[in-house]
Amino acid sequence: MLRRNFDQLDQTITHWMARNSLTLLRISLGIVFFWFGALKFFPGLSPAQDLAGRTIETLSFGLLQPTVSLPILAAWEVVIGLGLITGWFMRATLLLLALQMIGTVLPLFFFPAEVFTRLPYAPTLEGQYIIKNLVLAAAALVLGATVRGGYLESEPPRKARGA
Repeated sequence: MLRRNFDQLDQTITHWMARNSLTLLRISLGIVFFWFGALKFFPGLSPAQDLAGRTIETLSFGLLQPTVSLPILAAWEVVIGLGLITGWFMRATLLLLALQMIGTVLPLFFFPAEVFTRLPYAPTLEGQYIIKNLVLAAAALVLGATVRGGYLESEPPRKARGA
C-alpha cells in the first residue's frame, strides 16, 4: 500500500515536471539574461562589464569601444531575456543566445591571466562567471530541441507489438 502510494505520488510529480519544466527553464533562463543585460546599462553594476567591453574591443580590433559596445551588449541580452520570458521568436532568440555564448568564452583565450589564478584549473571570479555559462548553453540546447514542437515525456514510449 505504501509503495503504491509512493509510486502514484512519484508518477504525479514526474508528469508535472514533464509538463512544466521546459516553460520554467525558458522563463528562468530569460530572467537571467534580462537581469544581467539590464545591469550592463548602468556602469559599475555588472561584474562582467569591464571584461565584456575589453573582449568586444579586442574582437573588433579596437573599432568598438566599451562605451559603445556595452549598451549594445546590454540590449542584446535584454532582447534574449524578453524572447525567452515570452516564448516569442524562439529560433531567433536562441540564435542570438548562441552568438552571445560564443562571445562569453572568448576572455578565456584573450585574457587567460585575468580569468585564471592558475591556468587551467583555478578560475578567478570572472572565470567562474564565464564557466557557469556552460549550464546556460546546455539549457538553451534543451530549449532548442523543442522549438519544432518537441516536449518531455514522463514515461518511455511503449514498444510496438511484435517489435
